[in-house]
Amino acid sequence: MPEGTLSALDDYRADLASQLAVLDSLGLRRRLRSARGLDLTSNDTLGLAGHAHVVEAMRRALASEPAGAGGSRLLRGERPAFARLEQRLAGFCGTPAALLFASGYAANTGLLPCLMGPDDLALSDAQNHASLIDGLRLSGARRLAYPHQDLQALEQALELPRRGRAFVVTESLFGMDGDLTPLVELQDLAERHDALVVVDEAHATGLFGPRGAGRVEELGLRERVLATVHTGGKALGSAGAWVAGPAELIELLVNRARPFVFTTAPLPVLAAALEAGLDLIEREPTRRIELRRKSRLLRDALARAGVVAGGHAHIVPLQVGDNASAVALQEALYADGFDARAIRPPTVPLGTARLRVSVRFPLADEDLLRFADLAGRRMAELGLVPVVGQDAGA
Repeated sequence: MPEGTLSALDDYRADLASQLAVLDSLGLRRRLRSARGLDLTSNDTLGLAGHAHVVEAMRRALASEPAGAGGSRLLRGERPAFARLEQRLAGFCGTPAALLFASGYAANTGLLPCLMGPDDLALSDAQNHASLIDGLRLSGARRLAYPHQDLQALEQALELPRRGRAFVVTESLFGMDGDLTPLVELQDLAERHDALVVVDEAHATGLFGPRGAGRVEELGLRERVLATVHTGGKALGSAGAWVAGPAELIELLVNRARPFVFTTAPLPVLAAALEAGLDLIEREPTRRIELRRKSRLLRDALARAGVVAGGHAHIVPLQVGDNASAVALQEALYADGFDARAIRPPTVPLGTARLRVSVRFPLADEDLLRFADLAGRRMAELGLVPVVGQDAGA
């Protein structure tokens, strides 16, 4: 290498530094921050992550289970606890079978490539989670994103010529906008066009339906939807995820879903944690009922404070538009003792940066009221005007 020239490694490190500088200039550079202040940002909506029943279940499991699984489930990693859990998860969801994955990301990137291929048409809501988008990319299917919750646009897409099957992929409760998908109307539309529906219930599991299995259960669509994806890392308070659906589909996933086949099995104690979370979901439905009351309380208080909030259920987005404004509001409220994080592109569309507030069962009414009052004050001080209703199709 001639003297004074950069090595390939040095040159690449300089390129990385340049990329970080671009993120800084756009207000998009993220940094890890430990949990401090009153939690208005996590997905532990029912407060089960630290619940004594869940913690004790994991502690008991460690007395009989190893710390790690030792391999994928198709090798040495299978445990009786996983089979027991999956049987219970299937019953919880009202399906013939279920399959546990290490995460929701793994579940979606494992499921979608097994469902469809290059001859098929995949119609995806424009605001779908990155794991759904990446799963569809991996499938090789022809992909079309329809504007957020726009069923008229979806119908037009379903009328396009196709060689194979058509699939509609959506979330039931969107994690950044907090809006509820009109699942009955979407399912009716899909069936009129011979399309199959896959629903990600990540933010609805534990919170909707008689058993808490999600909005597909709540709306009586279980026998009509092809498959649902659920997570244990939100309302259930631990980790992991599962696909619920027909027995044939689950058997195919065991054989072909790459994130299942080629990944070390989850920690065996996760099965105990998820079962404990299900125990609490089933025997304490008042948690999700109370969560809805608290969510209405916050929205009403924000309105009184002059803040227009979007969303439904427990997800309350305060959209302010540009990245710098969202970060400024985050930091002002953080100084007040509230941990409500700024959400910026690419998680949300350009120009729709926001604080994404997650109402949680453990939060006291007085804390929610105080947050609403301070949010109104800080937004006024910063000269911020909330924007709602501009996400669709952005």
